[in-house]
Amino acid sequence: MTHRIVIVGGGAGGLELATRLGKTLGKRGSANITLVDTNLTHIWKPLLHEVAAGSLNTSEDELNYVAQAKWNHFQFQLGRMSGLDRATKQIQLAATLDEDGRELLPARTLGYDTLVIAVGSNTNDFGTLGAAQNCLFLDTRKQAERFHQQLLNHYLRAHAGDNANQKISVAIVGAGATGVELAAELHHAAHELAAYGLDRIKPQDMHITLIEAGPRVLPALPERISVPVHKTLEKLGVTVMTNAAVSEVTAESLKTSNGEVIEASLKVWAAGIRAPAFLKDIDGLETNRINQLLVRPTLQTTLDDDIFAFGDCAACPQPGSDRNVPPRAQAAHQQASLLAKGLKARLEGKPLPTYAYRDYGSLVSLSSFSAVGNLMGNLTGSVMLEGWLARMFYVSLYRMHQMALYGTFRTLMLMLGSRIGRGTEPRLKLH
Repeated sequence: MTHRIVIVGGGAGGLELATRLGKTLGKRGSANITLVDTNLTHIWKPLLHEVAAGSLNTSEDELNYVAQAKWNHFQFQLGRMSGLDRATKQIQLAATLDEDGRELLPARTLGYDTLVIAVGSNTNDFGTLGAAQNCLFLDTRKQAERFHQQLLNHYLRAHAGDNANQKISVAIVGAGATGVELAAELHHAAHELAAYGLDRIKPQDMHITLIEAGPRVLPALPERISVPVHKTLEKLGVTVMTNAAVSEVTAESLKTSNGEVIEASLKVWAAGIRAPAFLKDIDGLETNRINQLLVRPTLQTTLDDDIFAFGDCAACPQPGSDRNVPPRAQAAHQQASLLAKGLKARLEGKPLPTYAYRDYGSLVSLSSFSAVGNLMGNLTGSVMLEGWLARMFYVSLYRMHQMALYGTFRTLMLMLGSRIGRGTEPRLKLH
């Protein structure tokens, strides 16, 4: 019987792994590769802040799993993993419902010989009172599109009303990369919406407040990056609040632990991560306090050699450190590359390679206004980048992701099509 490799989660890491394994093991018939995801299409998660602001039209940048599977010799199953039976080597998939609540696909099981879990992470609201009920999140395409629609609705209501110079207030909790990039992208969107005639809300009347519990923005990155980013945000008119932990969220405002009240008509929670709740101690596997599966440097779970996990849903130790690998896109990409080689070696009876995180630097986009970051390498050390050059490197990260999925020629065609389309489409999604 052909070896069955099941990959759960079609994010950047899981989809890249399925594509790589399909092109090698799947194409040769050495293994049956199956990718499982709750959606039919993939969008690169670091782009969701652009979807929320309307700068990115998802219908143009999404990837269809069914087509990708056909082109790259793996299979795709629509479904959401809900359970695991390690004794029989089966995962349970919950029933899939359509938009009207009718059952589209029944609950079912899927057998595996090797299981790879790459389900990513969700935003962690830390149990903050009212956050789940009154904040929007940016974990999925649907959530990002919901935010964009609510933002656009404010502008459309103002455009149809009689009162001039109306205002809109947006509060973003969490000044990590997502929060910072969303704040800049919203400022850009305010100018674009006014340019298209929705100018009852002037750009200066979109009040954006970025709230961070820690002492500075971008707390996970070096201070030499966070300082210029903070200054740029303030130049754009964004109110940046640090050392301000949110203690409660209501329908109209947010309250901080020191008693400040921030009024906001749109509230986004972008602070912290945790793995999906269904992973917590799933069939006896070890997990940590944020539901991440504990894995060894081989990316095998600590209690089951046949189950691997990587990306944001895995707690992988860093050699020579008491910290785990950070939940970043570059880590998921590195781990997918390692597993593509490792699973092939495993089928051949060879030892598994071990993972050691390599930090190649960080880049943060401030929409069309600027970009800031640093690149790290063995020869160059750490090089600080800012402005146009940093922006070009930032864009190249997405192109590298596309090349891993589509190959060089198709990626070049996508770039050409995007360039041609700029002259025939609005610069902002207006629906």
